[in-house]
Amino acid sequence: MTQTQRPEEPTEGADITQAPPEELPTDPEELKNLLIQKTQEAQENYDRFLRLAAELENIKKRQERELTELRQFANENLLKELVPVLDNLERALEHGRQSEAPEALMEGLDLVSQDFLKVLSRFGVQPIDSVGNRFDPAYHHAVMEEEAPEVDDQTVLKELQKGYLLQNRLLRPAMVVVSRNTKMSPIKIKVDKTA
Repeated sequence: MTQTQRPEEPTEGADITQAPPEELPTDPEELKNLLIQKTQEAQENYDRFLRLAAELENIKKRQERELTELRQFANENLLKELVPVLDNLERALEHGRQSEAPEALMEGLDLVSQDFLKVLSRFGVQPIDSVGNRFDPAYHHAVMEEEAPEVDDQTVLKELQKGYLLQNRLLRPAMVVVSRNTKMSPIKIKVDKTA
């Protein structure tokens, strides 16, 4: 027994979503206008597609950049907490040198300090070289000024606390003493007296 198909039923494998064909105008002028209209619609759709594709590409690039930055600076808070530990270790070394501590103890502290710095450098932490360089408010925190006629104005004379960079971004500014040479420059820098 074979099954007969009714005309309203679609054949097997036929596209059900097919819309009924529009009737095209027969007048050549109307056809020309319709072609112009459809061409404009196609161009608008193409322009919209290009804008969306460019926007999607920008989103991908921004996400890649943010992910890279997240990987680089994910440990920033931990490293900020470890830097004061390194400060204390350096203070212990300095105190041991001044009080003539046993040489074996000083050698051990020095090795621990070097290892600590190596570990930090593997994570992108580098100390800021300050003494003898020109004062830079982006990297230095001035806590004092000293008259120093033999040195250029606004030169870092002393480093009270070492500053550090993380992947070339400031992790902690260096607390410094800056030279003041009134003969060379009447400019006064802002000194933080609260530190």
